[in-house]
Amino acid sequence: MLHKDILAIVVLLSIAIGCTSTDKQNNTYAFIGGEIINPKNNTVVLYSTDGEFIDSIKLDINNRFIHKIENLNPGLYSITHGGEYQMVVLEPKDSIMFRLNTYDFDESLVFTGEGAKKNNYLIKTYLNNEREAKKLVKYAKMEPEEFNAFVEERRQKQLDDFYAFLSKNDESDFFKSIIEANINYNSYADKEIYPFAYFGNNKLIHVKDLPEDFYSHRSQIDYNAQHLSNFFAYNRFLFSHIDNLALNSYYEKNAFHSAFDRHSLDYNKSKLDLIDSVIENEKIKNNLLKYKARDFISHNHTQQEAQTILNYYLSKSTNEEDKKYMKELVESLELLRQGNPLPDLAIVNYDNNEHNLNDIIQRPSIIYFWSSNSKKQYRNSHYVVSQLKKKFHDVDFISINVNDNDDKYWKDIINNYSFPTDKEFKFKDSKKALKTLAVNYLNKAIIVDANGFILHPNVNIFNSKFDKTLEELIRKKHLVY
Repeated sequence: MLHKDILAIVVLLSIAIGCTSTDKQNNTYAFIGGEIINPKNNTVVLYSTDGEFIDSIKLDINNRFIHKIENLNPGLYSITHGGEYQMVVLEPKDSIMFRLNTYDFDESLVFTGEGAKKNNYLIKTYLNNEREAKKLVKYAKMEPEEFNAFVEERRQKQLDDFYAFLSKNDESDFFKSIIEANINYNSYADKEIYPFAYFGNNKLIHVKDLPEDFYSHRSQIDYNAQHLSNFFAYNRFLFSHIDNLALNSYYEKNAFHSAFDRHSLDYNKSKLDLIDSVIENEKIKNNLLKYKARDFISHNHTQQEAQTILNYYLSKSTNEEDKKYMKELVESLELLRQGNPLPDLAIVNYDNNEHNLNDIIQRPSIIYFWSSNSKKQYRNSHYVVSQLKKKFHDVDFISINVNDNDDKYWKDIINNYSFPTDKEFKFKDSKKALKTLAVNYLNKAIIVDANGFILHPNVNIFNSKFDKTLEELIRKKHLVY
């Protein structure tokens, strides 16, 4: 006897397939649908291969939905719900149903129907890549020759497993290219990241001493793979690859054995130059330019340095929306300089009472952020804060959830993990607040004094030197670089 939830999916799938029989003249459609367990809101949003909005689909009373995509182009589509997203391979005549639990988004995701096998395989390789990425710090302790051999052997085994899957399943060349890219670019990214972890800042010059074949993968790179432009493994590779290539220009302008400074203005300008010269695809180029410039600007550089990178970025990007965003980011960061008052924003506490952020500052305070979509981050951040509280008795730790989902979901997490509720808040208008406080990274925290004046606009509570930084700031009340 079928479990009732699985039966519901089968019924939905039958409806979808039944609908296809009335549309034999058009073979360029696909159906996608499914069921959301513990939904964060009542919609699922679908995006095209180019990241363009297709439709916002409402869940029914049973938290299920079904949607037909007309004139489908084969590609990687995105389904999002409550801030979580997942890539899906869709090809003509697919009828894909999925079931997931938002409390364990990736691990619970299972596909059924026509096109399910390929998407379940995609999920499998994605989760495998995620597990391996977490072990990179350990792997990076290997000697270069050993690491190179390990990564290549792992990559080949993953490819062999995939080819064994293809021998039993008739899948398209497009799907084959997607899985191969997921496996290959993830391994290539590990190789590009390795020197930074192995040599460290003080010995990074020795990247030139790596084995001759260490970067042999670079001859296989497609810098303009439009169909992979939203693909995590591909972007992970490009991000680390550009960082690595820019080392050449860095050591042309710095002493041979000087410590590497990833926040060097010239180094970051050279990254933008490389992106502009190496990549032709406008979407991929604009995306990389935006995030590399944002990485630099978001750290605590001087206003002059931030403006220099902004101008350099503006001269290269062709995306007007991104350019507007970057200009506003620089403006927001200028208001967050040390010594400025904390911007006044509306927040809501656990008991649904509204406050102004400035009004709750009574003592030196750390304002830190978390998202309901990042379980590891919110668990770790609350644990770190619980340890910091034992050491800094005269400091308040203010926790702010950044999501705009239903309050019930936010409170459920607080209750499930028994987080103290007295300093737990949400933004009343999260979109406005995140922009005003320039919260581009969840690990960002802001330190203010007892009067709400900013002591440091961007610290990381996970940094090993955070305790020392906090002690210095509270004692001297000035920014320590």
